[in-house]
Amino acid sequence: MPSERAGVHPELPGPAPYGIMRSMRISARADYAVRAALQLATAREAGPLKAEAIAHAQDIPHKFLEGILNDMRRGGLVHSQRGGNGGYRLAKPAEEISIADVIRVVDGPLVSVRGVRPPELSYTGPAESLLPLWVALRANVRQILDGVSLADVASAELPAPVSALTEDPASWANP
Repeated sequence: MPSERAGVHPELPGPAPYGIMRSMRISARADYAVRAALQLATAREAGPLKAEAIAHAQDIPHKFLEGILNDMRRGGLVHSQRGGNGGYRLAKPAEEISIADVIRVVDGPLVSVRGVRPPELSYTGPAESLLPLWVALRANVRQILDGVSLADVASAELPAPVSALTEDPASWANP
């Protein structure tokens, strides 16, 4: 039975057009990874940080963080050092690591539709023009996240175009 609400497709959850892409979310893994990387960025001169110290400072579950740090190590973002003076440190300067780099290492592509990158999708009929919208969305997300480094966030000095977006009161309002 079709929904009584206007604009709701009976086979898709939520109002159209939101039934296709429910929402964009930053995963817990991505959030924790960026926070851990920022902790490492601000402690660069202090030497390696133990996972326990990062977990405590950022209120991240330790076991979950260990897996994230392992992914970041395999992805070339951090180096690990064993021993009493061991721990984790960034593999390169914080200025050279973008927020997108961190998210990609732990979550994969920044934007996908049903787990597929927009350029790999194929639509027919009136939905054909939807593909350029997904590509534009992906390009904008990439532009912002690739354009902000760990150093930018750690110093609270976001690039001007990003800062301008944060000053719009509607930025966090739900439509």
